[in-house]
Amino acid sequence: MDPNPKVMQAVKELGYRVTVGDVAAKAGLDVNFAQRELLTLASEAGGHLQVAESGDIAYLFPKNFSDILRNKFLRLQLQEWWQKIWRVLFYLIRISFGIVLVASIILIFVAIFVAISLLSNNDNNDGGGGGGGNSGGGFSFFPYFSNDLIWLFYWNHDEPSYQQRSRSTGQKPEMNFLESVFSFIFGDGNPNANLEERKWSSIAATIRNNKGAIAAEQIAPYLDNLGQGYAIEYEEYMLPALARFDGRPEVSPEGQIVYHFPQLQTTATERNAEPVAAYLREMVWRFSQASSGQIMLAAGLGGVNLVGALFLGSLLTKSAIAGGLLSLVATIYPLLLLYGVGFLTIPLIRYFWMKWKNGSIEARNEERQQRAMLLNQPDANLLQKLAYAREFAGENVLSGEDLAYSTETELTEQELEQSAKIDAEWQNRIGRSDN
Repeated sequence: MDPNPKVMQAVKELGYRVTVGDVAAKAGLDVNFAQRELLTLASEAGGHLQVAESGDIAYLFPKNFSDILRNKFLRLQLQEWWQKIWRVLFYLIRISFGIVLVASIILIFVAIFVAISLLSNNDNNDGGGGGGGNSGGGFSFFPYFSNDLIWLFYWNHDEPSYQQRSRSTGQKPEMNFLESVFSFIFGDGNPNANLEERKWSSIAATIRNNKGAIAAEQIAPYLDNLGQGYAIEYEEYMLPALARFDGRPEVSPEGQIVYHFPQLQTTATERNAEPVAAYLREMVWRFSQASSGQIMLAAGLGGVNLVGALFLGSLLTKSAIAGGLLSLVATIYPLLLLYGVGFLTIPLIRYFWMKWKNGSIEARNEERQQRAMLLNQPDANLLQKLAYAREFAGENVLSGEDLAYSTETELTEQELEQSAKIDAEWQNRIGRSDN
């Protein structure tokens, strides 16, 4: 079975020596799933198991375990190659919409110029000549128009100041015009694509910051749909967290319930409290990450494209199409018109959908924030629960001195080391008794 990418990433970020609780908390994974994946990873990547005298296990991995797996699994190699290829392909897809927009405008206005020239020539021929002047005047239109559009393809037309601004502020570089066209039409993706992962990572961090024992109200700010009266009597929303992190409820003498997570109390290395947001905040959808100028330019060119397409359609009905460019344009005209309508219709629909979506997001954020504020001013009932939870709080750090067995060394060597430790302890005791 192939190793899980989330587990691999968590192991790297945690320093290559981890416990099941470390990985489950870091990646927000189910404890049992994390344990299975760690065993798989250790087996395939040459990891070692370090067993403490308490029976807890730490997993130690070589720092080059990614290279080991890459050489071992063809799928991982193909996955890395595909990720590189997809980045290039997706970039080409993004800029293609801008290229098609500019090409559509150029094609439409060239066709308009040709159609007007044909109509003008026909009128002049019917009226007794004089078409040369009109033809010359029409000829000068297109070169000026195309030269005016060349700058759209020059992505970094303000490159010196743009690069200087990016380096000084450390902000993400602005997208170029061709990318901004795609962003104007389709946006920039779901800002909450990793919301589920963020939720469980925040819950796990909260549990660990409280040494593995909490009251239900402490993770309520990271959940939704808790029902009425959740803070007083209904705590069914704790069941997914208990199942995911192998927790168990503990009942106080007063009948209050707190929740104990032994797996998250065990860690491979001593760690400071992890910063975690007071509540799970969903990001609102943005219409586009392009600048306002780029959005206005894209919308303006989209309008020019649609108006040009409509005007071209009226000319095509009047012109005698004998072949050449106008014949080609007439064939693909439905596509040009569809592109022009869709270019402005899709963003409009997306704008109103986002307004509705953001209203729901802001309502959920407000509910979670209110639950977080209750923790700042806890009532007597909550204070009792928090005090009782602290009775189960603790942290078990698996240091090298606590190890009873490790797969890094031979069993005989470890037995000799254990015997040496025991002899040293006895010698110390004998020395103290003689004194």
